[in-house]
Amino acid sequence: MGLLDSFKAKLSPAKDKVSGLAQQHGDKIQHGLDKAAKVVDEKTKGKYSGRIHSGTGKAKDAMDRLAHKNGTQGPDGGTTPPASPPPAS
Repeated sequence: MGLLDSFKAKLSPAKDKVSGLAQQHGDKIQHGLDKAAKVVDEKTKGKYSGRIHSGTGKAKDAMDRLAHKNGTQGPDGGTTPPASPPPAS
């Protein structure tokens, strides 16, 4: 087992925990991102509004991907549950 494989194996439980927290507190996290973006935008007097909006959107997308890691990305950008195996005959 290589160093990278060992690192991934040790990181897996942490990723699962973060995913669970993102699922439980997703609304609070997104509200916090919006609030922080608003404060920063006010402090910079709107000079970086586009960049702040872009960064906030990317952070929200990343949080959504973490929260829905068991689903797959659908064609409309939403998540769909993983496909179930075909029934045994």
